[in-house]
Amino acid sequence: MVSPRNFDMDVLRTFVTGVRFGSFAKAAEALGRTPPAVSLQLKKLADVSGQTLFIKQGRGLALTDAGEALYDYAVRILELNDEAMMMLGSSRALDGWLRIGIPQDFAETSLPPVLGRFSRAHPKLRVEARVDRGAKLVAAVERGDLDMAVTWGGQRSAHCQHIATHPIVWIAAADYEVPSEDPVPLIAFDPPCSFRAAAVEALSSTGRDWRQVFASPGLAGLWAAVTAGLGVTIRTTAGMPPHLRSLDPERAGLPALGSVDLMLHTAEAVPAAPVSRLRDILLEMLVTPS
Repeated sequence: MVSPRNFDMDVLRTFVTGVRFGSFAKAAEALGRTPPAVSLQLKKLADVSGQTLFIKQGRGLALTDAGEALYDYAVRILELNDEAMMMLGSSRALDGWLRIGIPQDFAETSLPPVLGRFSRAHPKLRVEARVDRGAKLVAAVERGDLDMAVTWGGQRSAHCQHIATHPIVWIAAADYEVPSEDPVPLIAFDPPCSFRAAAVEALSSTGRDWRQVFASPGLAGLWAAVTAGLGVTIRTTAGMPPHLRSLDPERAGLPALGSVDLMLHTAEAVPAAPVSRLRDILLEMLVTPS
């Protein structure tokens, strides 16, 4: 009987981290390994899988079809591993309530599955999530209504830390062309909004006229207006619907927009165990090189 081959969990974690960061040198630094050690891990992974996982693309590497398939499996394997470790690794079960605020960009994509796995790993702990704009979430953390919140923009609180920096982009429908003479039709939240402020500042600094043609309290409304071709909006690509596209500012005749910080706020300087555990998971998931 032939023994089944098994993937090494540490090797899979290096593989997933490198793909997420877009650089195995940065993955090595994040994981506390040397680049030669990471190279050996990738060779081991290729040997165990029996497949070519990468091809050269310019100065970097791109996943092959086999690499893409393995990446999807590796993410699922690591999620199950981490869920089991969370459940079994504590000396006592976490219980009580954990209240978290999240931005709309992640509410329909990456964060709900994470919260679901966290809840399954700690069945005695009840998680309450609130989706809202950054200023309101920060205020809720400072009042003690939330234990933790993830926000975009420059809002600061007594206990906050920088997670990542993301480029701000112009987003439009696939076939939309920005008018060259008329004011730029802007689709955005009403103030206060870090993204709207970045767009208005960039347009004003270049003398380009603009007009807000659509406002909505929710991100779904903005995406619907962009899809309908009413104008352009400004966000990061996190959570951007696949049928929309980010514009090249120079080709579209628009100014560059800079970047925005992703921040994590906690109500306490030393959070309770459930908050601390979820904070560490969120930091691992959301961090990207700036």
